[in-house]
Amino acid sequence: MRPAACLLSGGMDSATAAAVARRDGFALYALTVRYGQRHAQEIEAARRVAAAVGAVEHRIIDLDLRWIGGSALTADLAVPKDRPVEELGEGIPVTYVPARNTIFLSLALGWAETLGAQDLFVGVNARDWSGYPDCRPEFLEAFERVARLGTRAGAAGAHLRVHAPLVNMTKAQIVRLAVDLGVDLSLTHSCYDPAPDGAACGRCDACVLRQRGFVEAGVPDPTRYRQ
Repeated sequence: MRPAACLLSGGMDSATAAAVARRDGFALYALTVRYGQRHAQEIEAARRVAAAVGAVEHRIIDLDLRWIGGSALTADLAVPKDRPVEELGEGIPVTYVPARNTIFLSLALGWAETLGAQDLFVGVNARDWSGYPDCRPEFLEAFERVARLGTRAGAAGAHLRVHAPLVNMTKAQIVRLAVDLGVDLSLTHSCYDPAPDGAACGRCDACVLRQRGFVEAGVPDPTRYRQ
């Protein structure tokens, strides 16, 4: 089995992307970043998902991005609540973490080089999303070029590739794919502003998109909501 470095946040999308990699015959090396996010419950979700998908290795690293600030996920800023679904893709919300996917993909790329892996998996989605510029296909294509130009493996001719199997899917399609692949979505966590006991708020952008995905997919939502 070919090794692949897989970014695993603990959310529904990254869990499904990991399951796609497993289905396609890759040996998974999962990477989770504890970056000072307020929804730190996703770290435990990532542990659960990594075990469930059979990751060969799961590394959780600490890289505190709170010093950068500028995001409701890492600074003392309010997480938007109750936004209409039709407004979620308009503009860049305050939950955007500056350069997060660039940083995370770079970390995964470095690990991939030491593993002898030419494949990176990431669960970004540009269709049912919240307006993040680092979830777009053109960003991923640009990062692939950077990977090939800026690494020893790339210079030696390795065909480094960033796989984003969910990038053009709706949340409903992602839910159906996860079910087809046997992903236990009750293990995942998406909420940006959970209660102290881990219950999802049900009102932030991530919760709204997740709920809509289950409804449109016709699949029962296993998420435990605060209200």
